[in-house]
Amino acid sequence: MAQVKSQLILAEPCGTTPLAADAMTPAEATDMARVFKALSDPVRLRLLSLIASHGVGEVCVCDLTEKFDVTAPTISFHLKVLREAGLVESQRRATWVYYRVSQPMLANLSCFFATPALSAAR
Repeated sequence: MAQVKSQLILAEPCGTTPLAADAMTPAEATDMARVFKALSDPVRLRLLSLIASHGVGEVCVCDLTEKFDVTAPTISFHLKVLREAGLVESQRRATWVYYRVSQPMLANLSCFFATPALSAAR
């Protein structure tokens, strides 16, 4: 019977150890738990989706607020949580703040969930 060897195939280097590759350190678990906690709220998950799917790569907070049945301060709080977790980046322009998804963080999450490709060792 051939021995099965797992190999991780990634398009580019990751800043995060894949879940299936090695056990997490306590510090890595704490960092990832903060990200997952930020994603665990439906409003924040929807905000991230709206920001990521916006055609020009960034969106004004004024365009996000109108899509929810919550107050502007509540949206600002949720955006702050996403920003502190490293999921979004922001830039103030005059009175408005523009948000975009953090591409490095999305890449790290993608790497974290990457599964090893199995190939038979010969």
